[in-house]
Amino acid sequence: MRGRPVRSQIRQNVVEIISCLGEAYGYQIAKIYNEIFPEVSQRSVYYHLRKGVQTKEIELHKIEVEKGEFSWGNSVEKIYYALGSSASPRGDDRVKKFMEKANIKIKSPVKKIKVKKGLLERFRGKR
Repeated sequence: MRGRPVRSQIRQNVVEIISCLGEAYGYQIAKIYNEIFPEVSQRSVYYHLRKGVQTKEIELHKIEVEKGEFSWGNSVEKIYYALGSSASPRGDDRVKKFMEKANIKIKSPVKKIKVKKGLLERFRGKR
């Protein structure tokens, strides 16, 4: 097959992190990723989250709006991700050791919920 391979080591590492957390938002995943694996940009992690949604390795779980006083305004939109139907976490020991060291409880995969119509289009920028 021509072109770039569909699989990615960065995306696989993101899947490993999500499999331990159950659900997580992008910034949280990026912080943990850079603690465990060779450092990558936050933009790269977000790219692989979006690409993972397309390949069904990762799925959009929910979107929450959090109120507060931030440098950019008074609210933030957190997009939570969970494992998708074609995810295949391998159980990376580095991730498990980090979660134990940081006292983060390893959770089982999150139950799937039905995403509201229009939410996915909004997420992808089609309004």
